[in-house]
Amino acid sequence: MKTKKVLIALDYDPSTKKIAETGYSFAKAMGAEIILLHVIADTTYYSALEYSPIVGMVDFSFGDLTNTSNPDGLKKETIHFLEKIKKHLGDETIQTIVREGDFAESILKAAKEVHADAIVIGSHSRRWLEEILMGSVTEKVLHQTLIPLFIIPIKKSK
Repeated sequence: MKTKKVLIALDYDPSTKKIAETGYSFAKAMGAEIILLHVIADTTYYSALEYSPIVGMVDFSFGDLTNTSNPDGLKKETIHFLEKIKKHLGDETIQTIVREGDFAESILKAAKEVHADAIVIGSHSRRWLEEILMGSVTEKVLHQTLIPLFIIPIKKSK
């Protein structure tokens, strides 16, 4: 019998910890292999991060993450970020993937390549103008995938 695979797409929002933990529980309930994915799309995003502490993990260090002029350094720090989440989840069998490109396209392509049976993604509550101008990654993935999608709604706390 084929082992199920769950791809968990993560960004650097403080809600990432909740998305990783919820996605992990979902995948474990299915007896599935877990793959954590982060997509590097726009390097200016990393220099403008307003999250503190990042992903709600006070022991996470940016290192070279804010040095967007060095793509290799950014990728290295992104791998470090995923490894930190993996360690937090306490499961050495978790695979990690870093991709570059459009968020939605990269998530869909990675899911297809790893033969994911489900994709876990958060749906962030953003300002309406940002939604109109940039669109929603979650919405794009939802409309373009045939793979079941587990969406974790994230609301900004007031």
